Amino acid sequence: MKGVRSIYFVGIGGIGMSALARYYHHQGIAVAGYDLTPSPLTKQLEDEGMAIHYEDNPSLLPALIDAVIYTPAVPNDLGELVELRRRGIPMMKRSEALGAISKEHFTIAVAGTHGKTTTTAMVAHILNENGVDMTAFIGGIANNFGSNLHLGRTTESVLVAEADEFDRSFLRLDPNISIINSIDADHLDIYGDKKHLEESFNAFANLTKRCVISKENLPLEANKAIHYRFGFEPESAFQAVNIRQHDGETDFEIQYQETSTPIHLMMAGIHNVLNATAAFAATLELGLDPDGIAMALASFTGVKRRFDVRVKNDKYCYIDDYAHHPEEIKSCLSAIKASFPSKRVTLVFQPHLFTRTRDFMEDFANVLAMADDLILLNIYPARELPIEGVTSQALLDKINLKNKCLCPKEALLDTIAARKPELLVTMGAGNIDRFVEPLQNMISQW
Repeated sequence: MKGVRSIYFVGIGGIGMSALARYYHHQGIAVAGYDLTPSPLTKQLEDEGMAIHYEDNPSLLPALIDAVIYTPAVPNDLGELVELRRRGIPMMKRSEALGAISKEHFTIAVAGTHGKTTTTAMVAHILNENGVDMTAFIGGIANNFGSNLHLGRTTESVLVAEADEFDRSFLRLDPNISIINSIDADHLDIYGDKKHLEESFNAFANLTKRCVISKENLPLEANKAIHYRFGFEPESAFQAVNIRQHDGETDFEIQYQETSTPIHLMMAGIHNVLNATAAFAATLELGLDPDGIAMALASFTGVKRRFDVRVKNDKYCYIDDYAHHPEEIKSCLSAIKASFPSKRVTLVFQPHLFTRTRDFMEDFANVLAMADDLILLNIYPARELPIEGVTSQALLDKINLKNKCLCPKEALLDTIAARKPELLVTMGAGNIDRFVEPLQNMISQW
């Protein structure tokens, strides 16, 4: 941002916002911000020298603010937002700021209602391991980097960016290569129906200047770029074959252009086979050697809260995952059952958003029944107000499972301690993440 000396972030603790804050802070711009609650991410930002407060109080705003970046996840009538508008300070959404950055770099953008965070981290890791100067904005903490941001060495670095469909944010990006992993109905509070969601993904594909890489059978047409499909079918340009899962790891081959490359992943799940195949195709298109790509994938250690194995010993296993959509839950539970077929699965799930719970009530009921035991938390509202009749109890009543219960958050640790499940899974996109460390510490001591 030319001439900008200070930026104020409204919602600075979000995974995407915090990465932007660190990016601008690294450029020597003074960064400050507000968030609703402290978190490990905000603590990291404060430790790096950024001033953050947790009270919506306009009197706490810095005296000097040249620009404001805000997330649509915060209420429009937030007191600080109202005051910042009154002052006439230039304001932009997070997506606009990331879009401006993408216009300055050769950009690989990773989209999809599921899989985009892991795939973004895979692409970034492959480039980094193969010596490509790279800047990455990742929608989670990539274990190989220990961060949601990787800073390039020069202004010529390749940009790897997670492309978020929420609020049509990804339409602000300027991708040279794009990956589209999935298009399942979601964010219907924004799009209204799946048809409008699909239209938005097609618009994103047609922003892409060089190459679109999409999962087979998606309703996509890329009219301005080369279009490769990936998946399991022989017709796909990049086909995953000979898949073998064992002890939480996976071996398979990618067939393409009349050749084949063996791949080893230190993670389970058919969905991760697809993520890796997409990352392979994108980095091959960039000109990397296939063996170098395969070597990097073999050392990829995943993303926190994405099939995140926190405890694994002879007696107990604990896995944490961000899954909050029925398709994500299904993929994660399928991977767990394939990797640990003899273990009884106890699932703790926190529904995210009243609208999502309402729109997919039957789908949630069906996939949550895949668990052997279910502990359901109350709905995490995020930006939403309650909807009459949409409750965790209503969802629980629809789940065809004998061993199920509704549990208040404050009783969760005691409930788990009393049960001592052999394989525990926590899932959700709300504040269930605050239980991950306490659960890991507790289970490690059993």
